[in-house]
Amino acid sequence: MTINTQRIETMLAERGLTKSAFAPLCGISRQNISTIIRRGTCEPKTAGKLAQGLGVSVAEIIKEEGA
Repeated sequence: MTINTQRIETMLAERGLTKSAFAPLCGISRQNISTIIRRGTCEPKTAGKLAQGLGVSVAEIIKEEGA
């Protein structure tokens, strides 16, 4: 799944969260969050965890195909 990394970074900034503070909210290690943001991809299950940690739907953090 392709993640909109800029959108995630923006949401973290809006919430005043670091990746370290975000990690326990979504149940993913800080290292994995950094890797996902750097790569721009993750498994659908992981996208769900990221979205849940941000309090948004998965649709808000993924890139649409062809976008």
